[in-house]
Amino acid sequence: MAKPLFVLNGPNLNLLGSREPEIYGHTTLADIEAATRARAGQVGLSVEFRQSNHEGVLVDWIQEARTAAAGVILNAGAYTHTSVALHDALKAVDVPVIEVHISNPHRREPFRHTSYVSSVATGVICGVGAQGYALAVEALATLISAKTTAPASKKGQ
Repeated sequence: MAKPLFVLNGPNLNLLGSREPEIYGHTTLADIEAATRARAGQVGLSVEFRQSNHEGVLVDWIQEARTAAAGVILNAGAYTHTSVALHDALKAVDVPVIEVHISNPHRREPFRHTSYVSSVATGVICGVGAQGYALAVEALATLISAKTTAPASKKGQ
């Protein structure tokens, strides 16, 4: 069986739908999970969907993704702006990683303008709301397909 996409969510994302709806909307994390699973199924992929408020747990999951995942979608929440540990864990992952943010951090407080994730992610999707997760699934489907169909001499470039 094909490896799943790991969809990893950081601190406070379990409060989506009720926490700052003027920024994050009324969509819950359960709603996002259902939509992400549906989109992944449409493109022939499966999803392992997780959320933790604990940085070390996220690091453990990223390390697990090294061998267990076809790709990673990561919404690290506030750890995006603070976690060298997540940055270092992502550097050790040899699968495509898409960083996702529901809001656009560049339109928010200055401390949110720096991401420790972006420089080690394959791509970044932000500011398009919960649909960013579905867009990340589509991006990973394309990246995974390109990687598995690339001639042997082109792999690893």
